[in-house]
Amino acid sequence: MQNQQKEGQLPSPCQQSKAVKLVGKWKATLTRGTETVCEKEGYNTICTTGIQTLAGYLSSAAISATKNPFYFIAIGSDSTSETSSDDALGTELSRHTGTTTHFTAVYQVTATFASGSGTGNVYEYGLFDTNSSASGNMLSRDTEGLITKNANDVLTVTCQLTLS
Repeated sequence: MQNQQKEGQLPSPCQQSKAVKLVGKWKATLTRGTETVCEKEGYNTICTTGIQTLAGYLSSAAISATKNPFYFIAIGSDSTSETSSDDALGTELSRHTGTTTHFTAVYQVTATFASGSGTGNVYEYGLFDTNSSASGNMLSRDTEGLITKNANDVLTVTCQLTLS
């Protein structure tokens, strides 16, 4: 998916075809004895501090996880556009454990593909919950223009998820 933004700038959630949002619903039921007197329900507003705390939680959960959350980045050589039904990269070249951080309402994972790792034509990127290229769930996939990674090159890939 080609987004229109400045080089090096990640697209805002509004520029994405799908945005993940938190939506909450509250329900209050007043009873007297066994009788329901009043019920109120509605959708709430997600507060900024809650979004920021959740982004921090994702980062800390990744650091101390016993069941691995999404902090493994894979690169691949398939240039086929991504779809929401994708569950793997088209042609995976390499997968590495990322380093997680968070700021404001952004969960960020960065992985470095060192010399000799993931060598070839790189078009696609994926965020997974396991380091095994044979399994795992993919949370996010992106295809971009060609990067040719030679044997002595180092490629650093960053995935940012904005909670809004």
